Amino acid sequence: MESVNSICYDVDKSSERMDEILNASDNDYSDKDSLPSRTTLTFKNGYYVYVTAIFIDIIGSSDMTEEHKRPTVAKMYRSFLSECVAIMNSRTKCKEISINGDCVWGVFETPQKSDIDDVISVAAQLNSMIKILNYKLRKKNYSEIEVGIGVDYGRALMIKAGYSGSSINDVIWMGDVVNSACHLCNKAGRDSRKPVIISSCIYNNINEENKKLFSKIYSYYLTDEYEGNIINIAMDEWYKDKCK
Repeated sequence: MESVNSICYDVDKSSERMDEILNASDNDYSDKDSLPSRTTLTFKNGYYVYVTAIFIDIIGSSDMTEEHKRPTVAKMYRSFLSECVAIMNSRTKCKEISINGDCVWGVFETPQKSDIDDVISVAAQLNSMIKILNYKLRKKNYSEIEVGIGVDYGRALMIKAGYSGSSINDVIWMGDVVNSACHLCNKAGRDSRKPVIISSCIYNNINEENKKLFSKIYSYYLTDEYEGNIINIAMDEWYKDKCK
C-alpha cells in the first residue's frame, strides 16, 4: 500500500492507537442477516455475515518469470486479473473483490440457494475465460496458464482496518469461509485435480443440474469436497467460433 502523506511516526500516538483498538468492546461485533454497507463500518465495530467466497489463482505463477521477460509477465497478469475482476463485478450479489498477487477473490451475498448457483456460474465463466486467454497467449507464443478455483460458504467477520484518521484503510474479511475457499483454490487444478473444487456445503445447496457437473473427491484425508471442469456454454460457443 502506497503512503499518501509523509508524516513523522509518533511512538506515543502509536501506543495510544493500539490501546484504543485493543480496549474496544467486544459487543460492537454484531450478527447481520444481510451484508451491511461498508460505510457503516468504523475502526471499532464489525459484522458477522454469511457469505459465499470464490478464489482463483494461477498455478505455478513463479515459473512465468523464468520463461518470459517481466513486461510480458506483467501483460499476462494484467489480462488475467482484469477479466477475473470483470466477471465477478458483473454480478450484483458480488460485494467485495480483492487482488492478492496472482489471486483474485470475491465475496458474494447468497441468502438464497439460487444465489449459490449463480456463484457456480461465475466459476464456470472464469474457467471458460482462461480457455480464451490461453488462445490469445498461444498466438503471441507466450506460455499458457492453468488456474485453480475454490468456492465455499460460511460465516465471516467483516471489519474496517487501516490507519484511523487517514484514507489508508480497507475492508477485511476474516473467518473459516475465506480460509477454506482459499485452501480449496490451492488444491484445484493440482495433482490431477480438476480446476474447480467446491465444499460439501456448496454442493448440498446447488441445484440438481449443477450437482451433476461435480464428482466427489476421495482421498485419505476424508474431506467432503467436490471437483469439476465446468464451463460457460455461451463462452465456449464463442471460443469455437472466434478462436480458430
